[in-house]
Amino acid sequence: MKPKKIPMRRCVACHQMKDKRELIRVVRSPEGEIFIDPTGKKNGRGAYLCRNSDCIAKARKAKSLSRELKTEIPAEVFDQLLEQYGGKE
Repeated sequence: MKPKKIPMRRCVACHQMKDKRELIRVVRSPEGEIFIDPTGKKNGRGAYLCRNSDCIAKARKAKSLSRELKTEIPAEVFDQLLEQYGGKE
């Protein structure tokens, strides 16, 4: 029996390839709203971040998340990311 393929994604801040389930998915919906997708299956363009405050802060400073989603990211999204995932490594 073949081993199941593990989907890999790249963090927009540190550029490390990791298992999709280890990362946070941030989505820009077709309507243009930006939100965090805990399921990883919502419709829209997605970008991935590591679940630690260093990568979240790095993405905010370098605007790599904005570049990846091709739109400006509201401060509330970064605040929500830090609140939910800031203390985890």
